[in-house]
Amino acid sequence: MHSVKSAEQLNPAPPATALRKSVIRTRGHQHGPVIRLVSPQDIGHFIKPFVFLDYFEARLEQAPAFGYHPHSGIATFTVVLNGAIRFEESAGASGIIPTGGVEWMRAGNGIWHTGGPSGTQTIKGYQLWLALPRELENGPEASQYLGPESFRSVGPARVMLGAWGGIQSQIAAPRGITYLDVNLRSGETWTFTPPTEETVAWIAIHQGAVEVAGEHFMSGEFVAFQEASAALTFTSRGEAAFILGSAIKHPYDLHCGSHSVHTSPEALQLGEDHIAKLGRELKRAGVLR
Repeated sequence: MHSVKSAEQLNPAPPATALRKSVIRTRGHQHGPVIRLVSPQDIGHFIKPFVFLDYFEARLEQAPAFGYHPHSGIATFTVVLNGAIRFEESAGASGIIPTGGVEWMRAGNGIWHTGGPSGTQTIKGYQLWLALPRELENGPEASQYLGPESFRSVGPARVMLGAWGGIQSQIAAPRGITYLDVNLRSGETWTFTPPTEETVAWIAIHQGAVEVAGEHFMSGEFVAFQEASAALTFTSRGEAAFILGSAIKHPYDLHCGSHSVHTSPEALQLGEDHIAKLGRELKRAGVLR
């Protein structure tokens, strides 16, 4: 079950020098080999622009294959921690994402895509949705598919989105978003100091355990912290691995379709109309039944 505190408990935020405590802890909801940790209807409201997060881990015979489906108003970001995933999208891109690689698909006003496992290895990774700002949510689509060689690390943290520690990601994400892939040695202590104005922060742990401000968090947990500019210091208990998201708070309400998130009903309708138009074109081309 989700553990979400009230607005009074979530606020006021601590001063920049104070320790940041957790305000949300969950293990999500499991659907076969996929665990839904965040959705726009629940935790996504508190940590927007991060509005959706799935963790997947499965042997090849268990791995889900996703048929063509649409998105608008968001960017999807998939990090492959193990194995490989194939992809294809209505804008024409297709290929294989290897271990350590990523998919960045800015849906804008609408796009359809599909994917599934490739090869024989167990697949493991995360898919994230980011709510786009108004100037991009109904704009053109754009995608990047990059291998592990395209990303650099600062200490134990691989910089996936944004900039941190003097390293800039090659992904063309909106400003004010940081996304790190962190791997700590046993007993290692590491501090994340968020960029200016990024008051939203969370982690999802897929290996080991960490201690933060006297609280202990285990593998399988998603944890959101108090909104603040204060640093977060992590100490591993055994080898530990997690992803970390940090961002400037998305200032708009979330207006959701079945695969879309927008800033207003009008923007959502534009996206839904464009998705339907693309769907009709894909049917005429024999891609959709």
